[in-house]
Amino acid sequence: MKRFLHATDYPNLTELKIHHFEQKFALGYLTNEPSLRSIFQEQITNLTLINDDEDEIICSLKNYTTNVYNHILTFFKNLKELSIMGPSAISMYPGLSLCYLPSTTFSSPILTHLYINVKTFDDCLYLLDGRLRKLTTLCVNIYSINEYSRVVHNMDKLFNLKCFSLKSFFRYKQYDKIVSLLRRMLNLEKLTLYLPIEDRNTVIDGTYVQHDILDYMPQLHSFTFYICTFVKTVDLSYKLSSEDIQQTLTNIGQEHVTSIVNYIQGGIVACSIFSLPFEFDYLKHLGNKFPNIVFSYVTLLLVEDTNPFKHEFFIRIGRSFPLLKYLRIFNSESQVLDGLMTFSSDNCQLHPIIEYFHLTRLDVRYAHRDYVEQFLNETKTFIPCLTVFEVDVDDLKAVTKRFTREETRRNCAKVERIETRGGLFYSEDVFLYFPSLY
Repeated sequence: MKRFLHATDYPNLTELKIHHFEQKFALGYLTNEPSLRSIFQEQITNLTLINDDEDEIICSLKNYTTNVYNHILTFFKNLKELSIMGPSAISMYPGLSLCYLPSTTFSSPILTHLYINVKTFDDCLYLLDGRLRKLTTLCVNIYSINEYSRVVHNMDKLFNLKCFSLKSFFRYKQYDKIVSLLRRMLNLEKLTLYLPIEDRNTVIDGTYVQHDILDYMPQLHSFTFYICTFVKTVDLSYKLSSEDIQQTLTNIGQEHVTSIVNYIQGGIVACSIFSLPFEFDYLKHLGNKFPNIVFSYVTLLLVEDTNPFKHEFFIRIGRSFPLLKYLRIFNSESQVLDGLMTFSSDNCQLHPIIEYFHLTRLDVRYAHRDYVEQFLNETKTFIPCLTVFEVDVDDLKAVTKRFTREETRRNCAKVERIETRGGLFYSEDVFLYFPSLY
């Protein structure tokens, strides 16, 4: 990049997108390259970073926030739009963490658009405490939940905010905190929510969404959402159904909305409501019953149910999720076949072969052995691009017949990494069976 930027003058350069961004770039180019300082500091108003740093290898998010994120915002003096994202939908780069840092950290008098991952919901609240007073668009993804925070945040109205997106990767208990934040956004025009909520004895349906959120946003004209409530079945006085939830969705004034009710392990019912088309790239806790629609954007999917998944279910998954790259299966129930042949039989042609052309990562560590069979046996499923395989060691040995079975060999050919429950001894047989292993 240095050679490219030195090739000529760029008097009109205002936007910059940097791929493979890492912490050393911020500590190097933005500190020790005086020849690039005028371009970075004076000209760039729109900056996009594809962050290759990994969250789990960062020792201190506090230091990362100070040395990287805060440094970027102070170094690019005329920055109005900042977007930081990961290289893929399932990557988790270090989140912004503002707790215990001065209120001047990561502040700007001119920044209007911010797209970033944050560590906790409190970090989202810190961003809206006045340090970014010109902000009109804020899109945040939350990595973890600080359930017992006692921090007192600024509760002023957010009159400048026109566009807000909040997505949580983990279940959040304090739904009321989110509602309180949203009610401060009186002039909001576009709202996006992806919220898994737990620790409630009632389901968040259309009635709650209208009363808690939409009634406070008179300027809103775009509402994209996925809200999933996890409720203990013992706390419910009746059996939930999608039809019951669907009736409440008429309250929110949107024509294209739907719901899914799924009973999962642990005596939990997962009730989700969402707008159509489904515009998010990941979906969790999908069960046997789901609407006959195409989820065109989803690349990461977790399926879970207390009833077994039959072959037809995975046929539907293939059709409904055409771009699926990462699939996790949680189901301890054995599959059931219609007919005399057992599911583990070779050359089972009772059903058509399923093809997942984009699937690169499969996690069946917490699934019955039948699902290892379902995906490795080429007479049932074809997954030509599988590179990461997460599986129980005993299940892997049994299904591959200790790495000798021909019917499961082809789907293992491109696997580069195996993550296991239980220890796997990487013998010569293993490397012959998985020729692409690192």
